[in-house]
Amino acid sequence: MYDLFFGQNAAWYTIPAILGTAFFGLRSLLLLIGGGHHIGDLHADVHAGDMHADGSDSDSTHSFEILSVQTIAAFIMGFGWAGLAGLKGTHWNPLMVNLVATACGCGMVWLLAIMLRAMREMETSGTIRTSAAVGREGAVYATVPGDGVGRGQVRITVQDRERIYDAVSRGESLATGTRIRVLHANDDSTLTVARA
Repeated sequence: MYDLFFGQNAAWYTIPAILGTAFFGLRSLLLLIGGGHHIGDLHADVHAGDMHADGSDSDSTHSFEILSVQTIAAFIMGFGWAGLAGLKGTHWNPLMVNLVATACGCGMVWLLAIMLRAMREMETSGTIRTSAAVGREGAVYATVPGDGVGRGQVRITVQDRERIYDAVSRGESLATGTRIRVLHANDDSTLTVARA
């Protein structure tokens, strides 16, 4: 067993394979349970463009940051296991083993990018932007003070879901139960409302 993993220069592949797998597995477990959102990252793995108050994205494409601890671990893991398999399972020369190991490491990074992008799309697909409430009618949930001096809350149905939003009124004070119409979505995620 020792010879399989550490004999004939196999340690050059075994050590990265074990370390990469251990770190990748631990990091993935932390992400699944929600405790590792930014642990060890130089950059976020996947990020959406900055969202403006009107709901538009400054960059509508999701970008994949190559330089993160997770992607480095994925590359090292793929490189190590493919190199070990190439060294022990074939009669290839060392150059060919290294080329295949590097290609497999890059393949692991590519697969990680696809997986993280899919996870981000699933996460954001249920998000309802405040701009989707503009023009809709609802009811005051908690009194909205007049003249923008404070916040209240309104209940509005958006995309077949009833939501409660913080709201302000530029005019009169709106008591609980008052029917309202949404006039504007503000930068601070509040809605400007008026009597319907």
